[in-house]
Amino acid sequence: MSVTARFLWRAFSGALARLNLWMGYASGLLVVGSAIVLTGEVLARYFLGSPSDWALELCILMLIASTFLAAAYTLAARAHVNIDIIDAVLPAGLNRWRLLFADLGAAGLCGFVAVNAWRFAALAWSEGWVSNSTWGPKLWIPFGFIALGMTLLTLQYLVQIVDARLASLLTGGRHGRA
Repeated sequence: MSVTARFLWRAFSGALARLNLWMGYASGLLVVGSAIVLTGEVLARYFLGSPSDWALELCILMLIASTFLAAAYTLAARAHVNIDIIDAVLPAGLNRWRLLFADLGAAGLCGFVAVNAWRFAALAWSEGWVSNSTWGPKLWIPFGFIALGMTLLTLQYLVQIVDARLASLLTGGRHGRA
């Protein structure tokens, strides 16, 4: 692999890592914001006898956004669910192939969902879809967060696949005899 290709790959994967880190922070802020809104709603309903018609839906939308924005960061941090017993039972060579096929399958599935989520968000935007609630937020917003999160997750899977399979090429290492 050429020096330019290695540089470009490192720049891409580094930029994606930084973006995913910021999406992780944004996800945390959305969870905190959701907790504040929901707590305020409960207090207003209890002390003022005045429930809102938007707080619960806003919290749900914030948690949807939080879930999808944090997915790629969670994968990059290797914090997704893993079945460790299979790692212990399979030989190392077979386990590497299992992980590769699992990552390829997950990347394909996430890519499929991302493409369709972008199409769905665009349709919601062009058709002016809104929620059926009295608040009626625009539905392209949560669909857009789903699409963005799944796109970042797909890209993170691709980085993981390339780094795991082509690590020696990316670092300039050589295979074979000296």
